[in-house]
Parts: sequence; structure tokens; C-alpha cells
Amino acid sequence: MIKVKKRIDYLLKHNMLIYNLISSVLNFFLFVLGHFVKIKENLVLINSYSGLRYNDSPKAIFEYLISCEEYKHLHIVWAFESPDKFDIPCDKVKIDSIRYFLLALQAKYWISNVNIERGLRFKKKQTVYLNTWHGTPLKYIGSAVRHRKFDFSNIDIFCCTGEYDREIYIRDFNVKPQNILKSGLPRNDKLYSILNAPKKEELILRKKKILNIPINRKVILYAPTWRDSKDSGNSYDIALPVDFRVWERELGDEYVILFRAHSFTTNVVNIAFNDFLIDCSSDNYDLNDLLQVSDILISDYSSIIFDFSILEKPIICFAYDYEHYKNDRGLYIDLKKEFSDAVCYSQKEVLQKIKNLDYLEECARAKRFKEHYLYANNNATELCVNSLFKKYKNND
Repeated sequence: MIKVKKRIDYLLKHNMLIYNLISSVLNFFLFVLGHFVKIKENLVLINSYSGLRYNDSPKAIFEYLISCEEYKHLHIVWAFESPDKFDIPCDKVKIDSIRYFLLALQAKYWISNVNIERGLRFKKKQTVYLNTWHGTPLKYIGSAVRHRKFDFSNIDIFCCTGEYDREIYIRDFNVKPQNILKSGLPRNDKLYSILNAPKKEELILRKKKILNIPINRKVILYAPTWRDSKDSGNSYDIALPVDFRVWERELGDEYVILFRAHSFTTNVVNIAFNDFLIDCSSDNYDLNDLLQVSDILISDYSSIIFDFSILEKPIICFAYDYEHYKNDRGLYIDLKKEFSDAVCYSQKEVLQKIKNLDYLEECARAKRFKEHYLYANNNATELCVNSLFKKYKNND
């Protein structure tokens, strides 16, 4: 079923005629239905990554809400693609079901890191919509991608991590400037907290033991972004130009590799996992834990680069398809300028960079990157929640 939905999503994103026709009909239906559905003042609807995950900033906000006595009155409902897969202390609903859209019309509060309206537009004026987004953009997003015009002007609170992404959201998502909250991402609160935490090394060692990572090995997190479908939405596979048997031969005495695929990636081709190359793509692995225990990040065009820079540890950009990706998808940042010789175009260059790494110099580079692009803050979750309920009071 998920595979069918991905194909439908692909067709809607790449065929404007079909998208406009279907969305117009559904928008009208939900607009009319909304007149017969009353708002429930204590109802909160949450999703993450289009219902695929229980993670990211929506999870951080949810855990904050259920831990605070003043929010015990809220009726929180999580929307999932497969609700039975997730054991969490609240009600659940199947995303895109009739019940889901009824709850969306009833909910006083919406919280998402992608969208609640599922590409439609039926939000009521009384509904307060918090969108945390899911990462500081490095690659083009929204209207910059050219598939269709994005309009997030009805989102009441939209998180940003600094002036850099604030301008992108205004231009390419059409977010109203007054609705942007300069908070940082709630999911990153723990990263800021651990950076200067007392006994930080003991905390990291404890996490390595919990994750069953050898404590005598350095850790490399390899987290490439997803690539668009090459078969009209049937799959979102990724084929990396690497032979991890070579990596193990070159690095195995000193390192382990944690591999984290993007949540939209359906399959990673030609990879065999073992004690050296550990698959950490499932929800069993908290991304913040993986970031904290890692000594080096390898990525390409993923926003995880910004998250990892918070920890001020080395970042390697494995941009094997740099020119194609830049011309086809588009990049906001010149990686060659930001990371210089830490941008690698082949497996051989990556391995050489790791083996000859000037760790302190690369840590300093990551710190400069963070200070240039990110608004440093470790209470984004609290800021988001306070802002959400302030909006509620202002609407009464």
C-alpha cells in the first residue's frame, strides 16, 4: 500500500494537470464538510514525515506536552501510515483515511514537519498550525524545485534555524515573515545540550554501549540524502558508488560505519551489512543518538550536515554526483566553498580524507559553519509550545 501511495505522490508532484484537478475537487469537498464539523478545543493532530515515522521535532514536542501537567487536558492523536507499528501513549489514526481528514477539521492544533493538509488546502481560521519543517535546507525546496508553486501562507508558526533559512522559507514556501519563529529545531535541543554537558564523554560511551557499538572503535555516520525516483514513483532506490569491502579493509581496524538511509529511500542497492557496516535506518535507532556517538559524518546534500555541525565534529561531503545534482535539483550552498577539500567525488577520495584527517582543523571548520548558518539555541521545543498556545489565546 505504501508503495502505491509513493507512486501516486510521484504522479501528483510531476503532473500539474492531474494535481490541480484532484486538489480542486477535494478542497471543495473538505471546505463544505468543514462547515458541519465543529472545532474541538483540546484536540491536537500530529504527524511526522507524512505518517511514515515517529520521530523528529514532532516527537520532541509530543514528549514535552505529555510530560507537562498543564497540557494533560489535551487529546493528542498521531497520524501514521501503519498505526499498528507504533506503540505510543496516545490515540492513533491512519493518515489519509476519512477519519484522518475529519480529525484534521476538528483539531484546534496541527503539528507536523512536512504537512497536515496532504497537498490540499482546507485549514480553518480557528485552527493553529505549527510546522517545524525537517531540516535546514541545503538543496532546493518548495517553489525553487519548479514542480509547482508552494503556498504555506496559512501556516501560523513555521520554525527556522537562522536568517539563512528564514529567507528561503519566505521566498520558496511563501511563509508569511511574521509567522516565522526563530527557534531552531526541537529535535536538536538534545544536541545543543550535550555539546557542553558535564561528563559528555561518559554519556557518549554509555550510548555506544546501548547501541552495541564497539567502544574501542571510532564511529563514522554515513547518511546520504534520498534521490528522486527513476521509475515514475515505483521505487526510491539509491545505488551508491562504493564497495564497503574496501572500506572495511582500509578502515576496519580503527572505525565502524553506521549507515542511515533517508526515510524516503525504499532500498539501498548492493550493500551487505555486518559488524563493520551497521544498518541504522530503522526507527529503533534515534538519530540524535547516532549523531552524538559519531566522530565523523559523511553525507552529501542532506540537512543532517547542519545538525551535525552543532556538535562541532568533522563533516565530509561525499558528492559523487555533484554537478548532476546541482544542475538537476539545485543547491542553495556552494559546498566547494564551504567545505573545500572535505568535498570528495569518489570512494578513493573519501578514504584518503578519513585516513589523513586533521581532526581539530575539521572540528573548527564545522564550528564556523554552524556559527554562520544556525541560531544557537537549546530550548526550541519550549519556544514552539509557548508560541503555539500564545497563538491560541490570541485567537480567542
